[in-house]
Amino acid sequence: MNFEILKPFGPSIVKVVMPKEIVAGMNEYVDDLIKNKNEMDKLNHGKYLAGNVTNEFRLDVEFMKKIKWVEFLASSCEKWLLEGHNITLRRFDMIASWIVRQFKNEYNPTHWHSGHISGVGYLKVPENFGSSPQSNKKSNPNGRLELIHGSRQFLCNSLFKVKPKVGEFYFFPNYLMHTVYPFKDSDEERRSVSFNADIDEDI
Repeated sequence: MNFEILKPFGPSIVKVVMPKEIVAGMNEYVDDLIKNKNEMDKLNHGKYLAGNVTNEFRLDVEFMKKIKWVEFLASSCEKWLLEGHNITLRRFDMIASWIVRQFKNEYNPTHWHSGHISGVGYLKVPENFGSSPQSNKKSNPNGRLELIHGSRQFLCNSLFKVKPKVGEFYFFPNYLMHTVYPFKDSDEERRSVSFNADIDEDI
């Protein structure tokens, strides 16, 4: 029997691990920044974003240069496109990168991003996101990121849940809808970093 499995539909996503020095550098940067209200107000990005969360603020350009943040994102995207799709990336232009500080009962409604490529990575994660109200549920969505693509299809999932883990970073096309569920039973912070970027128009 001669056959092949074709998968012409549905976007790919990629999962990478951020270098430890980037995670540590970002956390130090954020911890210092939240002590400086004037600087926080200057970098406030919340009015441009969908989240119902404590803080959303842009990363300072000089800080991003210092930790080589754009280089990490660009090289990861380059590897994703080359190894996953045999496409060579020629352009990576950062639009914005920002921090999201989320605490219990806060959430991010379903939304999508601008640009071509987006992503999210995790800097701090509560030890416990709290139990699900219904213990008979197969999975507990508390604090999870959920990526959404289209509707239910034959042999194809339309939902993909991500349990946050410090250091892990997920890349996806900008139009991919996603949401972040609230959590409870913890006063700890769920801290993430996101970005939007433009790449080659023909890709």
